[in-house]
Amino acid sequence: MSPNIRNIAIIAHVDHGKTTLVDALLKQSDNFTMKVNGSGELIMDNNELERERGITILAKNAAITYNGVKINIVDTPGHADFGGEVERIMSMVDGVLLLVDAQEGPMPQTKFVLKKAIEAGHKAIVVVNKIDKPAARPQWTLDETFSLFIDLGATDEQAHFPVIYASGIAGKAGVKPDIATMTDVKPLFEKIIEYIPAPVVDETAPLQMLTINLAYDTYKGKMAIGRLHSGTLKPAQQVMHINRAGVMKKAQLTNVMIFDGMNRKEATEVVAGDICAIAGIPDISIGETIADINDPRPLTPIKIDEPTIKAIFMVNKSPFVGKEGQYITSRNIKERLERETETDVALRMEETSDSDRWIMSGRGELHLAILIEKMRREGFELAVGKPQVIYKEIDGVKMEPFELVSIEVPNESTGVVIQDFGQRLGEMRHMNQDGPITKLEFSIPTRGLIGYRSDFMTRTKGLGIMNTIFDSYKPMKGEITKLPHGSLIATEAGEATNYGLLLAQDRGVLFIGAGTKIYEGMVVGKNAKDMDLRVHVGREKQLTNFRAKNEGIGAFLEAPTIMTLEDSLEYISDDEIVEVTPKSIRIRKMDLKAK
Repeated sequence: MSPNIRNIAIIAHVDHGKTTLVDALLKQSDNFTMKVNGSGELIMDNNELERERGITILAKNAAITYNGVKINIVDTPGHADFGGEVERIMSMVDGVLLLVDAQEGPMPQTKFVLKKAIEAGHKAIVVVNKIDKPAARPQWTLDETFSLFIDLGATDEQAHFPVIYASGIAGKAGVKPDIATMTDVKPLFEKIIEYIPAPVVDETAPLQMLTINLAYDTYKGKMAIGRLHSGTLKPAQQVMHINRAGVMKKAQLTNVMIFDGMNRKEATEVVAGDICAIAGIPDISIGETIADINDPRPLTPIKIDEPTIKAIFMVNKSPFVGKEGQYITSRNIKERLERETETDVALRMEETSDSDRWIMSGRGELHLAILIEKMRREGFELAVGKPQVIYKEIDGVKMEPFELVSIEVPNESTGVVIQDFGQRLGEMRHMNQDGPITKLEFSIPTRGLIGYRSDFMTRTKGLGIMNTIFDSYKPMKGEITKLPHGSLIATEAGEATNYGLLLAQDRGVLFIGAGTKIYEGMVVGKNAKDMDLRVHVGREKQLTNFRAKNEGIGAFLEAPTIMTLEDSLEYISDDEIVEVTPKSIRIRKMDLKAK
């Protein structure tokens, strides 16, 4: 046993305050030395996309010291689309902090992340967070959380969890739900040391470390991050690298590092039970073992839930190709996708007979959308087809993925949402009215949700909240009747004009404004009818001696609906693709000249 080490993961639903609480722990630890610039930015969410979206995408390591005990903390994603990160982290820790919002209580992703922790056999400290909310209801939240433990099959020991009340943003915690009596987060530190077990190690066993994550350093190259299960690690040490296929290869470490705050620092030795990073093995991947060179024993590979959504990624071949991006070739895109699959174990890449196309599979639409967004910010141009569910055949039966959907809507929107889900083969599991809000829970085929999120926000006037988690594969339920949509398609290349758009807007909803560069086959709007319609949005008004070019037009032209990447992926039909560049998101027909 390593009495001076604790390894914990912090898990929660999206936006329940994980990252904020970890920031508070870092700032109040014995070894905190980082400067806070007053910008209000979270220390742990140092990724640009994370800060923009307010979610954690990548698992991150930190280490703090309290009263001589080193506490390794891993901040994990709360969104189910990034569950691959959560799953592999469970093999690196000995317990979890489960954060639950004191007002909202357990939510869909709470169930997902807690299930992973219970299956791993971990004990949990429940942190009822955000108790300073005006509508906080800590006792109700605690009761609901206990019920969730029981529903997920927790053991008696797991269900008898200790409770800490906290406000991450205020940097305070205590054993009673009264923020006025709290001064700091020390009660949480003390509970971690008291309740979370120290790593149990066999001091006589040979070296074993499982690679859980990867990092890159300009000078050190690829680094493998994981927990040292047994043995010791030192710089320049000879080790055996065992890949997923069981192939063994000798290697020599160049660097051995431990975590200190959010930083990595060089170590002369790492002992069993600690979390560390090593460099010197350029071809190492997640799930592979570092073992004793004289007695190599592989560790059990990480089990990850399979992807449920796939989409075709392809080279951009639009008339505007290369105008806005730096990396546009099939070699550029393929290498980038391969690199992503090395670090994201929940992502799959499959080559096709066309060297310019690849099938990318992930845990959900957001999972794929984040990958696309990262690529466009790095200077890539590409095109993406309509997301589709991944089917399986088990014992001759066609199976499809199902989702559990949790919804909160204003009471007046309840009827239309129930109707929508009924049409999409959703089965209502639960309904509860809480004041002006109705909470609904459905089981629905994943394909029933594709293309619905934008409609959901429209149907609930932007006030609805919808969260989903993967449930299981079940037999195909039947055909889903969806209202088809038609697109407004540009007839020729040029530039959209006020006059041309004014004439087109009577046909439906426009996606572009005046001055937008267009090409033939580009989708410029949604037709009000369920059929495609070609429109001349670059048409110029015939001028006379008496009227100016835009006279009487501009005031009547409605503002366009700007389609985000996620909106576009949800919108497109089977014969449409999304063109993605560092500067633009466009929708186009696969066949630009099809009538």
